[in-house]
Amino acid sequence: MQQLRNIAIIAHVDHGKSTLMDNILKQSDTDLGKAGEQEMIMDWNELERERGITIFSKNAAVEYKGVKINLIDTPGHADFGGEVERILNMADGALLLVDAQEGPMPQTRFVLKKALAAGHKIIVVVNKIDKPNARVNYAVDKVLDLFIELGASDAQLEFPVVYASAKLGKAGRSPDLNAMADLTPLFETILETVPEPSANAAGPLQMMIVSIAYDNYKGRIGIGRVHQGTLRNNIAITHVSREGTMAPAKVTALMTFTGLTRAEVAEVPAGDIAAISGIENINIGDTLADAINPVPLTPIAIEKPTVKMVFSVNDSPFAGTEGEFCTSRNLKERLYKELDNDVALRVEPTDSTDSFVVSGRGELHLAIIIETMRRQGYELQVSRPEVIYKVENGKTLEPAEDVWIEVPEKYSGIVIEKMGVRKGELKNMRVEEGVAHFHFFIPTRGLIGFRNDFLIETKGTGIVNTLFAGYFPKWDDIHASPHGSLIAHESGATTAYALLMSQERGVMFLGPGAKVYEGQVVGENAKAEDLVVNVCKQKQLTNFRAKTDAVTDDLVPPRELSLEQAIEYIGGDELVEVTPQNIRLRKRILSNALRKKSEK
Repeated sequence: MQQLRNIAIIAHVDHGKSTLMDNILKQSDTDLGKAGEQEMIMDWNELERERGITIFSKNAAVEYKGVKINLIDTPGHADFGGEVERILNMADGALLLVDAQEGPMPQTRFVLKKALAAGHKIIVVVNKIDKPNARVNYAVDKVLDLFIELGASDAQLEFPVVYASAKLGKAGRSPDLNAMADLTPLFETILETVPEPSANAAGPLQMMIVSIAYDNYKGRIGIGRVHQGTLRNNIAITHVSREGTMAPAKVTALMTFTGLTRAEVAEVPAGDIAAISGIENINIGDTLADAINPVPLTPIAIEKPTVKMVFSVNDSPFAGTEGEFCTSRNLKERLYKELDNDVALRVEPTDSTDSFVVSGRGELHLAIIIETMRRQGYELQVSRPEVIYKVENGKTLEPAEDVWIEVPEKYSGIVIEKMGVRKGELKNMRVEEGVAHFHFFIPTRGLIGFRNDFLIETKGTGIVNTLFAGYFPKWDDIHASPHGSLIAHESGATTAYALLMSQERGVMFLGPGAKVYEGQVVGENAKAEDLVVNVCKQKQLTNFRAKTDAVTDDLVPPRELSLEQAIEYIGGDELVEVTPQNIRLRKRILSNALRKKSEK
């Protein structure tokens, strides 16, 4: 049996994980073909490349000195924790990547905690040592503190440290960049530290499906690690679902990872990662077991969602004009299809056939799903995010989060004020080189709508990191700074003349020439109350010539909201209309007259 190592790569967002993966792939003894010329090789998804973050976990395999190393790329955001929890089942060790200047960051804690709990051997890689402000010793000390805080065993505390500059493709056992040549010390450390998979190759077959891929020719492909026995092509097996129902099945195509591709093989031994096709309705959490002696594995326990939103069919006056899929059947099929690949998601029907309650791990988790659907041609409208409450022993509990904030010191007062209003409890504060670092404990409910407000108040210079802390007794009502909306008076196209008068009332979200309908939110009122404005008013024509430049020069550029900002901005009586071409904000009740009536 070929020597094997299974290793996951853990890092906070923007600590250089994708860059390191590129160089590990390129400097190994594996032929990558044309893919070897690219950057961000593993982040092939369009959204990942745009945002510079890893959203989906992926598999690759490299060869080094005759040893096959299976690499498992993990997302850094806690919102995609569902991916992480199941993917770590495939690994025996992990590379913990830490920025030499920043040290371990909040999002690292979540994945590291899961890896330590699974008993994995950890290799600490201090990356970006070529930064002018790199604090190598500080980073290592902070990592040690984090290991102790997360309850690492004595053996796990004896972690090896590798210093690296992923951008330059260099690593070493000491932080001297001049003495480094390539990533050889990192490869050697992986072979020395990470154990070979301990698996019984002679026992009855057991394989847990932890990921699903799709191929136009092979159909649904289940990916997982062979825990026991040997998986062979074209053999009869037993497919055990998450619910425990058993059905006979046959493997029609058996693959393993080589570089970035899946190569067909005759058999995969215990301990290796395999991809199989030919089994209908295969899902995450299913077990593939021996045909004669089927013994299912324990299904993966995934933490439950904390935030929910209502996804419904678009019923605005512009419905069906910009998207390909607009009906409730389209929406239902797409949402239930998403459940196959995302185990942290929940979809529940409502009293209306046009609406579904979708629950996820956070606003970003749900926003990525909405953005993906939008790009696939779907039209829908979504409500404001709400937290999911739990009742235990007669007490109502709600989710809370730890929040770490970094801002220039001059904004520290406004941060404390904003968090205080939202029931945030200050746990720790320090100031280093003019930058204030805060640690708050806050109900998740208080964070909804905070990031947008925070970016405006700190002029875009602040950084927020959050981590789910658990469920706690329900806080009192939170009266965070309410906003008022500017609402379109009638349907039509916006004019520069009308916007010039409306912008005195607050901040506009649209420029001239945009199509609007009655009840659409076109701006934010300076006062905390809704105001109906006429943004389609035409200037009366006269015999006098007028300079049109004077009007357009005085127009303030509109604040264009991204999908996440729009979701955070809306109030309880508002919706976000999402189409492939536009993101619009609107009132639930579009008619101004009916809305006034219902308020009374």
